Amino acid sequence: MFSVSNISLHIGGKDILNDASFIINQKDRIGLTGKNGAGKSTLLNIIAGFRKPDQGQITIPEGRTVGYLPQEMKLSSDKTIYDETLTAFAEVIRLEKEIEELNQYIIESPDFHSDEYLKKIYDLHEKTDRFNYLDGYKKESQVEKVLKGLGFTEEDFKRSVSEFSGGWQMRVELAKLLLTKPDLLLLDEPTNHLDIESILWVEDFFINYSGAIVMVSHDRMFLDNITQRTIEIVLGNIHDYNLSYSKYLEAREERLETQIATFKNQQKFIDQQEKFITRFKAKSSKAKQVQSKMKMLDKLDRVEIDETDKSSIKFRFPPAPRSGHVVVDIQDLSKSYDEKLILKNISFKILRGEKVAFVGKNGEGKTTLSKIIAGIEAFHGEMIIGHNVNLGYYAQIQENTLTDNLTVYETIDHEATDEWRNVSKIRGLLGSFLFRDDDVHKKVKILSGGEKSRLALAKLLLKPYNLLILDEPTNHLDISAKTILKKALMNYDGTLIIVSHDRDFLQGLIAKTYEFKDHQVREHLGDINDFLQKHKVESFRDFEFSKTDKSKSQVQSKDQTNEISNKEKYLLKKEYDKEIKKIQRSIEKCEKSIHQLEHEIKEIVTVMQSPDFYTETEKTIFITRKHDQLNNELQKVMEEWEKWNNELVEKNAIIN
Repeated sequence: MFSVSNISLHIGGKDILNDASFIINQKDRIGLTGKNGAGKSTLLNIIAGFRKPDQGQITIPEGRTVGYLPQEMKLSSDKTIYDETLTAFAEVIRLEKEIEELNQYIIESPDFHSDEYLKKIYDLHEKTDRFNYLDGYKKESQVEKVLKGLGFTEEDFKRSVSEFSGGWQMRVELAKLLLTKPDLLLLDEPTNHLDIESILWVEDFFINYSGAIVMVSHDRMFLDNITQRTIEIVLGNIHDYNLSYSKYLEAREERLETQIATFKNQQKFIDQQEKFITRFKAKSSKAKQVQSKMKMLDKLDRVEIDETDKSSIKFRFPPAPRSGHVVVDIQDLSKSYDEKLILKNISFKILRGEKVAFVGKNGEGKTTLSKIIAGIEAFHGEMIIGHNVNLGYYAQIQENTLTDNLTVYETIDHEATDEWRNVSKIRGLLGSFLFRDDDVHKKVKILSGGEKSRLALAKLLLKPYNLLILDEPTNHLDISAKTILKKALMNYDGTLIIVSHDRDFLQGLIAKTYEFKDHQVREHLGDINDFLQKHKVESFRDFEFSKTDKSKSQVQSKDQTNEISNKEKYLLKKEYDKEIKKIQRSIEKCEKSIHQLEHEIKEIVTVMQSPDFYTETEKTIFITRKHDQLNNELQKVMEEWEKWNNELVEKNAIIN
């Protein structure tokens, strides 16, 4: 149990955090939410120990570990992807070397009865136990599994980390973090640099993770699928809901409605009492009643309405001028960077009014084709932009489209048409995107990622575009801003091409998906959920299993073409069914133990939260020890449960 107690932080006269307190339990899945700038990343930094609060403390139980993935970082390493990821097993590698040295000593020792020999035997036993606990013999297969799950190929394993972009380097850091298996994972926008396939793999990993997770994410579907608790930061205050994100939104609205109704009723009651006091305070016959009502009002517990941050962007795209029927016509288009082939002989058409998504793994050419259509990249083949098409382009990395030394106001002023060349109009537009007062004089280079995203969106409103190409427009937007952008795009009457990995954002927005894979582009009719349902089983389950699985190799060796006859499949399935039932019984037994232990721990935590808990020393010591004992037992059962589940997955993979 990790504890955040009375944390406060004030910056420039602003309350970033105000007396924040909450507890993180062993298997908690917590979504940390709030507006951009509310203090989410700051709170993660404080819990991770990288920032000191003005007051309060973070309590981390002895022996427990914390892992932290920041939103942005630069990995400096000359190692290969594989070797860099392997550094997550630093302790395992050290133990491996020490065990080898101890074995060598024991083999060569001339005296089997000396104290030194017996000590080495004891050390070997201790280190071997620790090595086995850390699954040291599986480190290579675990590295391969996690790297593949995050989108790396076996060819990538041998390449230097420095060859990859910042987004891919962040994946290496995430891989290392997952392999260290800390008791508490702190994640700041973990999906920002992942494609849909990797997000689905990470989602499954987090659902089955044995430790606690606190994450900041603007991916609503990702939060809903993983978290069961939501902590909201509003104007420095903490609101803790034991609910997933979508249910939290409903509960928050219900709570505010109840508060407002209760507040109004109380104000009506107070008003009635004050009128009585004012009317009769001069009459001696009513003095006793007046005094009684005055005392009652003094003691009244006044209802307060929670402060909420209601600031949000407000905009809609201008009407799109009519274009030709065919907006983009691509025939036999290819693209390479030096020797690296990206796209090969692709052909398709996008028609007027269509809203389509480009999806697929990172590096498959989605951004490249977006730039080609926008006229930024050269290519081979044929591409025709249709009649009267006026194209607006939103780049994935805003540094490439915004000028650092310009202010927010100058950025818009330089792009403005005659219609917009008016101070009040420009200020009104910027105000709609939350750039108010002195914010308009900020230099672009000091803006946050979210502010740059909002500024780039504001630029798109200066002209009436009838083709919008948006490359990952939601990466730095909070959920509120994404909702407003989605609504504006749904009402947009032009043609839309959007590159995104945000499933919730795409759902209901697009009606056609173009999948980028193996240098080709394949068209899928239907929304993003239709696409995922078609591909989830065939494309995503492969990540779960290592090619080195011995049992699978035995099955495959029966036939070099890897095709097993129906009879062989039947016999093999029958053999494994017995083993699977045994594993399932073990899983059920573990789950019953987990449920019982979690119930006992919950009861003890309730006792520990009592105000007088620490006044009885003997009772405090006994209950604290019992709490630690139950947590240790729960940890062991969870590890056993995870082991059986992994074995079940492997057995199912073999027969399927």
